[in-house]
Amino acid sequence: MFYTVLDYLEKTAEKFPEKTAFADVTESITWKELVESSKKLSTVIEKYFLPGSAVPIMADKSVSTIKLFFAALYAGCFYSFFESSLPDSRIESMIETLQVSHIIADSRFAKKLEKFNISTHFVSELESDCGHYTGKRRKNIIDTDAVYANFTSGSTGTPKAVAVSHGSVIDFIQCFVETFDIKADENIGNQAPFDFDVSVKDIFSAVFTGASVHLIPKMFFSFPQKLLDYLEEREISTIIWAVSALCLITTLNGFSYKVPSKIRKVMFSGEVMPVKHLRLWQQAIPEAEYVNLYGPTEITCNCTYHRIPSAVPEDYQIPIGIPFANERVFLLDENDKLVSEAEVSGELCVSGTCVALGYYNNSGKTAESFVQNPLNKTGFERIYRTGDLAKYGKDGLLYYIGRKDFQIKLNGHRIELSEIEGAVMAINEISRCCCIFHENKIFAFYSGAELAVKDIVAVLRKSLPAFMIPSEFVFVKEFVLNKNGKIDRNVLKEMIDAEKAD
Repeated sequence: MFYTVLDYLEKTAEKFPEKTAFADVTESITWKELVESSKKLSTVIEKYFLPGSAVPIMADKSVSTIKLFFAALYAGCFYSFFESSLPDSRIESMIETLQVSHIIADSRFAKKLEKFNISTHFVSELESDCGHYTGKRRKNIIDTDAVYANFTSGSTGTPKAVAVSHGSVIDFIQCFVETFDIKADENIGNQAPFDFDVSVKDIFSAVFTGASVHLIPKMFFSFPQKLLDYLEEREISTIIWAVSALCLITTLNGFSYKVPSKIRKVMFSGEVMPVKHLRLWQQAIPEAEYVNLYGPTEITCNCTYHRIPSAVPEDYQIPIGIPFANERVFLLDENDKLVSEAEVSGELCVSGTCVALGYYNNSGKTAESFVQNPLNKTGFERIYRTGDLAKYGKDGLLYYIGRKDFQIKLNGHRIELSEIEGAVMAINEISRCCCIFHENKIFAFYSGAELAVKDIVAVLRKSLPAFMIPSEFVFVKEFVLNKNGKIDRNVLKEMIDAEKAD
């Protein structure tokens, strides 16, 4: 039996030793080379990281970074990708959460990392520090050990690290590649940054099948012609992208320039796909299969999927569909009773091997969301409560409604509005703030002193990632409260609609 993702990597390397595993714009690596390089680099990681610990990596999306991910695994550790553009305060919090004193990074981030109490080991210097690989740590890995930890937004202002095990990755990816018939001859075009779990599907779908992954530079998504040329040149057949990335091509009328001729699978997730953009993709590449994927980071990528019919009408409602195999997906009402009838909303919950290990070094938050199934009175069944509201349609399929609380999804990012509100209210002149997510924009209403938008943004950039900064700031002299003494969010939404109507 295979217990770790490294078992699958080695099997693929034996089957396709000289086949391209990963490629970026300047470099490529075969499956055999990936195994050999990762083992070699793991001897450096073993010098600075204990078994079972996190290996933070701050580097560009490249073949070199992929090698480091697997080197971390061969060292009996797990990887956590650090996006270099994040504010210093957020990186500091991530370091504290992972309890690490070492980081691996590209040398160009040396100055940035000087600010933190952490020892930096530069990628360019690792090769010269390698020792003899013994495989001792690799033999001690079990399927409940973590593969990676990705950070999500935290309601208290502290990012949460979702740790996902070998067993969970194996369980999901095996099902994923079988469900969508991903084969060794596929070329997967990777769009997602490595701190998004969408990238897990790209990386490990290839590891499990022998497919090749082509890492698309972030800058290409600002230049649709470059992006489309790349998709054609690399003969990309499968893309598993955020909705926003797909919409970029259609918004800028990219298909009038070029239609990639090899694409046969188009999968998307992160938010609701606008039907008008879906229709444009279907018109441009009618022979491709289109799939809507749903699922939070906490359940290993996805828990439901829906195959989109061909040539959907303008009023088509996209379901999140049906559960993947070996995943129990169900709805609970406010009293923890099962919701089974159509058109009745409930909180979407998931159980199965897919459920993540929890929030690393945060037992309190883990206990709040990873709980015993209230429907199971006779045995232990750990579930994840997503906080998402969904319903069954009359067709028996699941449909996403929205967040149970105020956590949102924007451009593939999971964001908790309360974290933004806290950052805004940290500004001295502002007394209160309420954020509204409406028509795919974040509106920040605030009271206190009226400030210039540029001044507010300048302060927020010090504590929030760019994707969390509101699109609009609205000053109000006084908030309207509801009968419970809370800010009436419906009034704020009406203000937005009224402004739009004018």
